[in-house]
Parts: sequence; C-alpha cells; structure tokens
Amino acid sequence: IPLSSGMILLTWQKIAPTALLYQISPSLNMEILIMLAILSTVLGGWGGLNQTQMRKVLAYSSIAHMGWTVIIALINPNLTILSLMIYIMTTLTLFMTLNLSSTTKIKSISNLWNKSTPMTMIVLLTLLSLGGLPPLTGFMPKWLILQELVINNNPTMAIIMALSALLNLFFYMRIIYVSSLTMFPTNNSSKHHWFFTPTKTTNMIPTLTIISSMLLPLTPILMIMT
Repeated sequence: IPLSSGMILLTWQKIAPTALLYQISPSLNMEILIMLAILSTVLGGWGGLNQTQMRKVLAYSSIAHMGWTVIIALINPNLTILSLMIYIMTTLTLFMTLNLSSTTKIKSISNLWNKSTPMTMIVLLTLLSLGGLPPLTGFMPKWLILQELVINNNPTMAIIMALSALLNLFFYMRIIYVSSLTMFPTNNSSKHHWFFTPTKTTNMIPTLTIISSMLLPLTPILMIMT
C-alpha cells in the first residue's frame, strides 16, 4: 500500500477504538488488559525483528505501542490518550519524511543522506523517540506508565513491559545503524543526488519533529493535567 495509506491506518484509525476504550475504562478487567498488553508488546517487538520493509516495521511497531496504550487504560485513562497522541505525532513525522523521500525499504534509507542530510537526522530522532529513549518525547509516556504500574503494585508487569520495549529498540537501532552510523569512516559508492525543490509539502515536518522529540521537559505540566 502507499505510505500515505499506511499512515492513515496506523494513526487516524486508532483514535476511534482508543476513544471507546477511554469511555468504558471503569468497567475494564485488569487481567485481560495485562494479557493483551503482553501479547501486543511481545508480538509487535518479535515480529519486527527480521523485516526489511519500513511499512512492515512500523506496522509491528504500532502493535507494540498499542500494548502500552492498553495496559494503563484502567489505572489512568488520561495516560492512554497521552500515549496515543505522542505516538500519532511521532509516527506522522516518520511517515511524512519517508513519503517525502519516497523511501520504503531499510536498504534505501542508507542512501537517504545523499538526498538530504536533514531528513536523515529527522529519521534518526524520530526512531529514537519511538524507541522511548531519553531525553526525547517518546520516553515520556513509557516513563509515566511504568511509574503508574509500580505505584499500583504491579512491579512485575512494569519490568516485563520495560524488557519487551527492548525488542522494538533493537530494530529501531538497526535502522539507525543503516541510515546514520555506516556513513563514516566507510566509503559510500553511491552518487550524490541533485537536490531539486520538493514538490510535496514539508511545512508540517519541522513542527512535528519538534513535538516528537523535544517535549520531555513539559512532563511535570502533563503530570498535573493527567
């Protein structure tokens, strides 16, 4: 499917079920949520390890992130909405960047810096944020969710969720290694592409990049709101 269709499937179509989950959160069963969260995070992380298509990687990443969204629905429904919104912003940034550069495979990302170095840096920051590494925005929902699980006497579940996130981080780091860490000192035999004025809109990419990577200092304000 085109990247634009994949972007809609992984972002817009998650709003309706998450809104329904938010509305019925008081009547949810915690045991069922834990089972769904473990299955989502483990299967999403495990399934994305051997993928070479960026769309498949992001699809499995979406499955894993829904596990984080589901597990906190009963304890703190506001964190469910926060986790979904940050995931949507980060995924939109990555999809718009890939669509702008017409990149669909991990192999083609290795030549992205020949087309545009700023886009390579955007992909780097966005993937690290999706992996939940501090001090990027993606660390915020994972940190708050793990904190809520520990406060509500679920330390074992917090440990399992944190360990399962390493699977996602592994294939994110694989993409980062291909796109950014193999440039030097190895020689790149690819020719530099002449940079034409892009015909696709890029107005939203800088704003979404800032949102998806630099909102961690606002965590105290968001904690008060949630």
